[in-house]
Amino acid sequence: MDLHEAQAYLQSSLHEVSHAFQKVPGSAVLIRYIQSSYQNDPIRSAIELVLVIFFIRYILSPSYPTHGPNYVQLREDEIDELVKEWEPEPLVAPQTPLEEVESERQPIIVGPTGPKVKLSNGKTVVNLASYNFYNLNASESIKEKAIQTLRTYGVGPCGPPQFYGTQDVHMNTEHDIAVFLGTQDSIVYSHAFSTISSVIPTFCKRGDVIVADKMVNYSIRKGLEASRSIIKWYEHNDMEDLEQVMKKVVEEQAKKKILTRRFIVTEGLFEMVGDCSNLPKLVELKEKYKFRIALDETWSFGVLGHNGRGLTEAQNVDSEAVDMIIGSLAGPLCAAGGFCAGSKDVVRHQRINAASYTYSAALPAMAAVTASETLNVLQCNPDILLQCRENIRAMRAQLDPRSDWVQCTSDPENPVMLLVFKPDVISSRRLTNEDQERLFLDVADEALANGVLVTRLKCALLNGSIGTKDSNIQPALKVCITSGLSKKEIEKAGVMIRHAITKIMTRKPNRQSTLTA
Repeated sequence: MDLHEAQAYLQSSLHEVSHAFQKVPGSAVLIRYIQSSYQNDPIRSAIELVLVIFFIRYILSPSYPTHGPNYVQLREDEIDELVKEWEPEPLVAPQTPLEEVESERQPIIVGPTGPKVKLSNGKTVVNLASYNFYNLNASESIKEKAIQTLRTYGVGPCGPPQFYGTQDVHMNTEHDIAVFLGTQDSIVYSHAFSTISSVIPTFCKRGDVIVADKMVNYSIRKGLEASRSIIKWYEHNDMEDLEQVMKKVVEEQAKKKILTRRFIVTEGLFEMVGDCSNLPKLVELKEKYKFRIALDETWSFGVLGHNGRGLTEAQNVDSEAVDMIIGSLAGPLCAAGGFCAGSKDVVRHQRINAASYTYSAALPAMAAVTASETLNVLQCNPDILLQCRENIRAMRAQLDPRSDWVQCTSDPENPVMLLVFKPDVISSRRLTNEDQERLFLDVADEALANGVLVTRLKCALLNGSIGTKDSNIQPALKVCITSGLSKKEIEKAGVMIRHAITKIMTRKPNRQSTLTA
């Protein structure tokens, strides 16, 4: 076949293909588009052709490579053997010997909780193991409001927020929180624990930098893990160490000529220690090194300050100087759920991107109304905070200075008193963390036998969490103060706890708890 015959064959083939293509519906429109496009902008036509070819290749290619160097072809019997040997990881870790004994001794409360509760064995005891600091769950006006809301709105919204789950009471509660704290806006979550653990990964992504206190709680650590950010730790409440870490981060990013989001994550009142942060210094460092602050006020909201507004009110810091204020509506507010307060942009971003908000049912209307009512009580009647603080001082007077064995690490206005063994007691008796937990469990049992219900700080959850290798979280006895008891009742309970500690620490070695066996 010579050149002329080849050209004639090619032309006839193209004519046949063109004639067959013209029979396809819509082909004339496509041909006119290509002709006009090529005439006006041939470069665009070439780019579109490349994109079409790439799209066809992407559709036809497998979802994962089967010819890579790490791909291993298994036989059917090998696959069956691997499936047979595979065992799923348990959803819940097995209990430790200490947890098994504690679960056996766990007291069971019959009926509603309050300053005094009735146990399943028929005994009535003083309840110092509840976060009902102001005895608001006994308020008849709040109960009546909750019942009225229950009859109007039902038990739950049965839907996620931003869809049919959001009701007018949720919007009212968000407005009440923002006004109470003095921020532009706020957002309400349905679960307190998942609030901070969702807020952190909402704003922090891979490559961002988070500087966190070594003693932050478990829910914060879960949020740090979910964010996949670069985590830097500073010594607990050490502002000089914090500044050194922040300065190093800024210098490293300046050398690499990169700029990422940078956050300081800390607590108002620390769950694991009980003391509070130095917020004015944190704001100063934040402004100096261009960081943002995420302040977890789960344990300080409703507790610190003249009206219970938290650390910002207690330390006279403008709430708008803190980028995100995260708190709980449970505990002293006797409701449920959590919140995050800040600017309108901060709140608006969470309504679309926060996992615990978007993929969760909305807060029950009854809990939202209860939160608004308790906020109104704190704002209109700050005397209940003063009465609680008076009881805190009365309890501390019976325990911290008078006991030879323990000391209180909590802030003077923190109603959750954490009692830890003194350093000389730990060193002289060579007590490990496990020994201290066992002793505090025995102390709680002895106090309960004398009519006072207390508990201990649970730190086993933190084992294996991010950043716990260098954190020395000390076991503690937890005593929760309430204004529902008189000063004399608090002092009497303090004497009982002190005597229980002394009895356990001075018993003979052969009378040690069965846990040591």
